Amino acid sequence: MTARILVVDDVPANVKLLEARLVAEYFDVLTAGDGQSALAICERTPVDLVLLDIMMPGMDGFEVCERLKANSRTAHIPVVMVTALDQPSDRVRGLKAGADDFLTKPVNDLQLMSRVKSLVRLKNVSDELRLRAQTAHTIGLQELARPDRPDEPGNILLVDARASSQERLVRALKPIADVSVISDPQAALFEAAESSFDLVIVNANFDDYDPLRLCSQLRSLERTRFIPILLVTEQGRDEMVVRALELGVTDYVMRPVDPNELVARSLTQIRRKHCNDRLRASVQQTIELAITDDLTGLHNRRYLDNHLKLLMDRAAARGRPLSICITDIDRFKYVNDTYGHDAGDEVLREFANRVRATVRGADLACRFGGEEFVIVMPDTTPEMAAIVAERLRLAVESRAFPISRADTLHSVTASLGISSLRADGDTPEALLKRADMALYQAKNNGRNRVVAAAA
Repeated sequence: MTARILVVDDVPANVKLLEARLVAEYFDVLTAGDGQSALAICERTPVDLVLLDIMMPGMDGFEVCERLKANSRTAHIPVVMVTALDQPSDRVRGLKAGADDFLTKPVNDLQLMSRVKSLVRLKNVSDELRLRAQTAHTIGLQELARPDRPDEPGNILLVDARASSQERLVRALKPIADVSVISDPQAALFEAAESSFDLVIVNANFDDYDPLRLCSQLRSLERTRFIPILLVTEQGRDEMVVRALELGVTDYVMRPVDPNELVARSLTQIRRKHCNDRLRASVQQTIELAITDDLTGLHNRRYLDNHLKLLMDRAAARGRPLSICITDIDRFKYVNDTYGHDAGDEVLREFANRVRATVRGADLACRFGGEEFVIVMPDTTPEMAAIVAERLRLAVESRAFPISRADTLHSVTASLGISSLRADGDTPEALLKRADMALYQAKNNGRNRVVAAAA
């Protein structure tokens, strides 16, 4: 793992010490001796993590952190405060300022490296999501998730073996989230997979069960892989903390638990989860828009071009048949010229609905362009493809097409051309070309008919 780390401290010896430790682990290290310099570096240079001293002259670490988190260009950079202050109130103040964690001087090498690597991994995931979601933002689909949005209520799953600690933790968390409590780790795993949680808190107080096993299982399941996990453990359990971070636990808090710190850390994780959820939704929406025809809702030609070869390769490898059908609305130009393009769009949408109603679940229906549509039919012989195509032809011819400028159009028909995968090798271009030639023949033979390409 490689990353660019910014070390900020007004004491040169502290800077050199941290720099030497990080360089030994092959991190790229930048340094700053004051808050203003740190902000300037983050503004002009990509930084993956900031190790930030609190007690500095002029602008202290709290203010630097607040400014980083208030700037949309730097708000996503994880900040770890490195300080001699060890009071819970100081940690809470830092967390409220937006810090992701605290390390107390003298810094423990094991905790330093495990925490840096964990936060860098989290930032890499977030950066990838932000990069993909930027496409949606650029074309105006939705605003990217921003850190200054109002807090949304959270749902927390607390896994805790003891009733006394359950009561204390729930009381602390109640103002910020709905908390579900489970004592049995395996039951908690099923609950996390079946329900929607923003954070799982695992209290390491089980007498006969390793809490890290639950953390590992939560990270291995697809449905729980992205839920933040906060571990509650005893002071001095450094090896457990390091192992937990390696397994993908996102944060931890030591007992005795300070309620304010627990709330601050939980809020940080819930906000990050909500932000990443919005980014993932944006990514998914962008993908769907990239492969979907916005007028008809069918897949578009881009998707067909990428997916047809995969279906053909799979059919060839399995020795299974595959057929395609290209269909074209007859005299569609007449509809546009007579009734207008709005009416033409209505006809295209209704035609797509009839295509959907006709094709089978395994078939792939796409708008090829204009008034042409393509249906890919896996595991379908030429004879069966002809039956499907004839069913679609009848579905188009037998019922009038409603349009807004007139009651109905009774004269809409379609011509269809079919081709099938050849056993001696084939290409998507050749398969489509043969179907297109069959469609051309159907047009020349009088339209409103199905023609199969010669074998």
